[in-house]
Amino acid sequence: MAEKRDFYEVLGVSKDADDRAIKKAYFKLAKKYHPDNDPSKEAAEKFKEASEAYSVLSDPDKRRQYDQFGMAAFEQGGGAGGAGGFGGFDFSGASMDDIFGDLFGGMFGGGRSRTRATRNGPMRGANVRTSVNITFEEAVFGCSKTIELNLREPCDTCHGTGAKPGTHAETCSKCGGSGRVVQTQQSIFGMMQTETTCPDCHGSGKVIREKCPKCHGTGYMVKKSKLKVDIPAGIDNGMSVRIRDKGEPGQNGGPRGDLLVEVRVTRHPIFQRSDTDIYSTSPISFSTAALGGKVLIKTVDGQVEYQVKPGTQTDTKIRLRGKGVPSVRNKNVRGDHYVTLVVQVPTKLNMKQKKALKEYAKACGEE
Repeated sequence: MAEKRDFYEVLGVSKDADDRAIKKAYFKLAKKYHPDNDPSKEAAEKFKEASEAYSVLSDPDKRRQYDQFGMAAFEQGGGAGGAGGFGGFDFSGASMDDIFGDLFGGMFGGGRSRTRATRNGPMRGANVRTSVNITFEEAVFGCSKTIELNLREPCDTCHGTGAKPGTHAETCSKCGGSGRVVQTQQSIFGMMQTETTCPDCHGSGKVIREKCPKCHGTGYMVKKSKLKVDIPAGIDNGMSVRIRDKGEPGQNGGPRGDLLVEVRVTRHPIFQRSDTDIYSTSPISFSTAALGGKVLIKTVDGQVEYQVKPGTQTDTKIRLRGKGVPSVRNKNVRGDHYVTLVVQVPTKLNMKQKKALKEYAKACGEE
């Protein structure tokens, strides 16, 4: 049995080629060697070889195995399930439309019915985004906020159908209820079919002849709503809180989307944050730095007493364990608070202070 060629060589792509390049290369070879275009035995072998290469390189797991173990990954006992176990793309006997329909989502005719059914089925509504402002301390310890926003709710007259009470929506005659229409046109690849949203029903598959007078056929009314948002401890600026089923209504019976509330944390005059750690500076007097002593340091938990060591230099950094921000995943786990001690040099001295410093300088041998 002849040894198989390298799959990347078969498709004519580099080993770092992305999915799009691999699909494009296979498309070119499949069109060239497909039996519909070239009935020769040699072309059939090349078509089979290209399809085999594509079946592996288009699958992330199989491609990873192939890159690591080569063809051995697909031999008996290998990760792909034995010889000939490439799977997933058996194109023998398939037409050009079947192949390119599977590969390119109905552009060439194949897979149209699946595409229409999916697009006209229940679809989840879009997410809605808004924002809320909170303080630094509220972000650290969590809080509750009440927000106001406009949400689309089902019309209480037609109950979301969009039709006038006593009437109902009809199946669209143009698309037959599929929500999609197919157009055929000539291209360099032959006859090409494309699907577009039905212009009559706008993809819903239904046409409302008599619209609800209150919602004008939309099925929904915009209402101002107040919602309570529970903001967890440890949340950071730019993070969002998700509120389920408070977004846009779904289509064709699909569920509502979610409401995403982005948190904007105002700057603090003293504290700065990095992940779960807090940073700040704290002034200490010259005498405390030289002799040591107790100082009060501001934290998010209030003032904390700290014992400064004698001879502490300016810009000395200290660590207050567990005085940082709680983890948003576990509020019982907190970061640390790092404080930079800054020695303050007095700018105004009275006579007694000046005399004491002169005596200190004299004792140090300074002129």
